[in-house]
Amino acid sequence: MATTMKSAATDQATQHSWRILAIGMLAVRFVQGWIYWGGGSRRFIYGPQKINPAGHWMAYKFQTAMPGAILGLNHLIAFLLHHFVLLYAGVIIFSAVELISGLMLLSGFMTRLAAFLTLGLSFSLMLMFGWQGATCIDEWTMAASNFGMGITLLLVGGGAYSIDNWMMKRNPALAQKGWFRWLGGSLPLPLSDGAFKKLALTLFWIAVIFIVATYSYYRGSVITPFHGDPTGVKAHHVKMTDVRVLPDGRVDVHMYIDAGTASVPAHIIAIRLLDYNGKVVESWDGKQLSHLNPKDIHNDFAYQQIAPDKILGLKAGLGAEAMLHLPVSSTGFINTSSGPYQLQVLNINGQKAELSAQIAAH
Repeated sequence: MATTMKSAATDQATQHSWRILAIGMLAVRFVQGWIYWGGGSRRFIYGPQKINPAGHWMAYKFQTAMPGAILGLNHLIAFLLHHFVLLYAGVIIFSAVELISGLMLLSGFMTRLAAFLTLGLSFSLMLMFGWQGATCIDEWTMAASNFGMGITLLLVGGGAYSIDNWMMKRNPALAQKGWFRWLGGSLPLPLSDGAFKKLALTLFWIAVIFIVATYSYYRGSVITPFHGDPTGVKAHHVKMTDVRVLPDGRVDVHMYIDAGTASVPAHIIAIRLLDYNGKVVESWDGKQLSHLNPKDIHNDFAYQQIAPDKILGLKAGLGAEAMLHLPVSSTGFINTSSGPYQLQVLNINGQKAELSAQIAAH
């Protein structure tokens, strides 16, 4: 009898402790839920143009993430940008998961399942957008915070004032169902103290390694000095490949805006071709570039593009890629036997990109 009473008292104390913990987690559950509900509701309810392919929709945002996305996600983004059906489905699914998981957390319905979903969202967002932020890595900070909150809610629930609690009160048998305790948030996970500790510490070390490693990669300040992220977000940068000088003086070059802020486009105000003595043998100033025939610009993607600007030469959104065919300028024919050449691109911010140019076969 005494043992039974002691066991009952222990169970009651445990439930009381988890109840207090659940109340303490209300703010975390609400904030995490509101963040993801806000992301989804902006697209489905308050700003549906964000998922309307006829306008400036989410595809543009995903393309700006491409230069700095890690673990191969830049290739996945590029693949989706070339396959509209998959891209559109991905945008809708991603937004729907945000909307639904946020609503589940706000209402406390299947709290742990919702927390797990937000973990996946935070993980993906950090790998894609974690590098962005001109003055601080704000996208990384948001995703890192959400990652930590998601783990906490997954472990301890946060089922106070929730649909999970209401369901259990209506059907007390749910308290004995393992699936409900794994998915819901009203009771401890169906694990022994030792197993719970192992799970919690495993998730803790996953968070530590993931957060510290990505921060070190993006900004240093862990075992190396502080540095700008590997992509560089303060100044636009142009990466050039496949430069060819044609016999008649035309130049072909593939350009990629692989760094810079996503809030404003890059502006290319001059392009010069130099010979091996450093002498300018061809040049295209801002006026010439602004009148470049759009047919001579073959963009890789339908969203962020390189295009003529009425005043500042060429403008290009972050992540834009295109093959440019530069016509013969006023200096006329180039003697290709005097190569090699070097192509220079000058941005409005003073950044200069250079690449050796290959002479095309006659």
